[in-house]
Amino acid sequence: MLSEKEKKLRDILGEVGSVLVAFSGGVDSSVLLAVACETLAGKVLAVTGDSETYPRSELEPARNLALRLGADHLVVQTCEMDTPGFVENSPQRCYHCKRELFSRLLDIARERGLAAVAEGSNSDDLGDYRPGRQALLELDVKSPLLEAGLSKAEVRALARKLGLEVADKPAAACLASRFPYGEPITVGKLSRVEAAEAYLGVMVEGHLRVRSHGDLARVEVEPDRMRVLIENRAEVAKTLREFGFTYVSLDLSGYRTGSMNEALGPGDRAGKVP
Repeated sequence: MLSEKEKKLRDILGEVGSVLVAFSGGVDSSVLLAVACETLAGKVLAVTGDSETYPRSELEPARNLALRLGADHLVVQTCEMDTPGFVENSPQRCYHCKRELFSRLLDIARERGLAAVAEGSNSDDLGDYRPGRQALLELDVKSPLLEAGLSKAEVRALARKLGLEVADKPAAACLASRFPYGEPITVGKLSRVEAAEAYLGVMVEGHLRVRSHGDLARVEVEPDRMRVLIENRAEVAKTLREFGFTYVSLDLSGYRTGSMNEALGPGDRAGKVP
């Protein structure tokens, strides 16, 4: 039951005593931060990692929510684009990203005298290819929602119970997840994808991704949202071409998390990281 898992989450955080929460402003990290603030009053720091891979539209809402929850909030610049293992975009890209971010957060936690760093993975995240999890385990970063056995649906239910405005917010993954493995990531490409998603997000509600395959934009939306793009296809194609894409396509399979992982073979998923 949700109430039992919520109690377990509070017990986990209570045992930690003080915590730095990696806070993106999404539903998972928001629930984690809200419960941490209630459980560990005055012993919580929310930190948001800001870089070219973090959509600009996410930062101000994250700041506002942290303030509303009563958490001290810090924004730190991260340097994924200076990391060769990240910009080369191998199947282990997320390992390098998480290693960079959480090493910084651990340093901050030590400087502030906080006992642990925690992040918002839930039990559903174990069902996809997530090499970043290896970095979290290596660095001993805590995942309280996962430890409590909370699924994504249960996290959203708990967000509603806590009165969080992000309860039904669509997932907003790192912008680097829009590129097929092996295609180098650049600031220009990230900006192009971000602009395309910001434009389409005004037109289409719900989950949305613009996957970038060279000069091709492959748009993923929920199946019941496809009609609006088809009805406005000329305008959509024209605008995305203005952003720098040559071709624009609508993925008929619709939105799904981690669609770039569909091209990975067993050897790619088992790849070693330094």
